[in-house]
Amino acid sequence: MRKYTIGLVSVVLLLSLLLSACGGAADDDTFKIGLVTDVGRVNDRSFNQSAWEGVEAAAEALDMPTDIRYIETMDATDYEDNIRQFIQEGYDVIVTVGFALGDVTIRMAQENPDIKFIGVDQFQGEVVPNVAGLIFYEDRAGYLAGVLAANLTESGTIAGVFGTDLVPPVVAFKEGYEAGARAVNPNINIISTYHPGDIGQAFTDPEWGAATAAQAIDQGADVIFGAGGVTGNGALEETATREGLYCIGVDSDQWHTVPGARPCLVSSAMKLITPAVSDLIQMAAAGTFPGGNYFGDAGLAPFHDFAPQIPQALQDELVSIREGLESGAISTGYGQ
Repeated sequence: MRKYTIGLVSVVLLLSLLLSACGGAADDDTFKIGLVTDVGRVNDRSFNQSAWEGVEAAAEALDMPTDIRYIETMDATDYEDNIRQFIQEGYDVIVTVGFALGDVTIRMAQENPDIKFIGVDQFQGEVVPNVAGLIFYEDRAGYLAGVLAANLTESGTIAGVFGTDLVPPVVAFKEGYEAGARAVNPNINIISTYHPGDIGQAFTDPEWGAATAAQAIDQGADVIFGAGGVTGNGALEETATREGLYCIGVDSDQWHTVPGARPCLVSSAMKLITPAVSDLIQMAAAGTFPGGNYFGDAGLAPFHDFAPQIPQALQDELVSIREGLESGAISTGYGQ
């Protein structure tokens, strides 16, 4: 009886080893992509969501088995632990979303040179071969939004509700917005307000965004630019409750992600995060990954239901201005 028992145990152990080996081989054939959000949910209808949709698009485009997963960061102190989870599980590409994750992303990349890292909104001062900093000309998209706002306002007062000025891309949106508006009307009144909290609060406070938009409207603003993640979404949705006002979204085409803002949402100042993230992941899979800074496209979203209200001359002018910004013939003044 003892010999039979020992023999059975040996067979079970052998089968376990074989199954483990097969599982390991399957895992080796799977291209694993992980995403760590900035503080907040992956379905924030803005920044995090756009990056995750880029991961999903890459998984569909790649001609290989893929495993994709995200980790939602609830507190800034969790950034490193969240990244390490993907490292320990053998992920091939790790996408980290937001300026605040920049330092820890570089440190983790230097410690793990075989893993590719994509840092969304993370400018690279020095090239680390396995890190691509996905950045955008936010000032150009903001400039176009400012031109649009200055042409739409009837009161002569426009406003912007922004995330923290601790994040350079937010500052770029604001500075571009103001420069574009003043290029149309040097005397325009612009009410720009940054969230007063830290990075962990600045993009997850829709109540503050709504209250700040309401205050600007009470001061005569009839166009509101909301650029601050969920905080900005609060500004858009508050504006949508008022008659005859316009609002402008940010990052993605928020007509699709914030339907509650549609009554006022004339356009969005977009960073085309989704296609850029997808492209970089596909480059990583193909062995053509670019270390250093990688610029994604930026511009205005379609006008959707508001298109009939936008004169063709203005639509043509916005196209011309975008071309001028891209060629350098028009400067936003940001960073100068």
